[in-house]
Amino acid sequence: MTTVETHATAADQVNAVGALLAILTAHPDLPTLDIHVKLMTVPGTYEWTWGLYLALHDGLDKFEQWRAALGLDHATVEQKQYGTSEWLIATGTHGGTQVELYGFYPHTADDER
Repeated sequence: MTTVETHATAADQVNAVGALLAILTAHPDLPTLDIHVKLMTVPGTYEWTWGLYLALHDGLDKFEQWRAALGLDHATVEQKQYGTSEWLIATGTHGGTQVELYGFYPHTADDER
């Protein structure tokens, strides 16, 4: 992983884009998702690197398919809520690239605690 400098170029994103291509090639039958190449912090450091933000908006079953395919540990999954939205997020690395996988779902009255 590299530190992103002020004079960054598109070449700095090559590792993240290569990891994305490898993921999509290895798992062509997985459901489509929202994909962004994004600056992310390297866990446990003050460094930044290009990583993958992957998001699903239509079913936690699809989130689980992607989590398993990416090899992201169940232990990294966190549940978040803001207003009427809730989501799961799993983080880790795949092919040496930082990955954040989000699964959004609607907040219902039954979820009130």
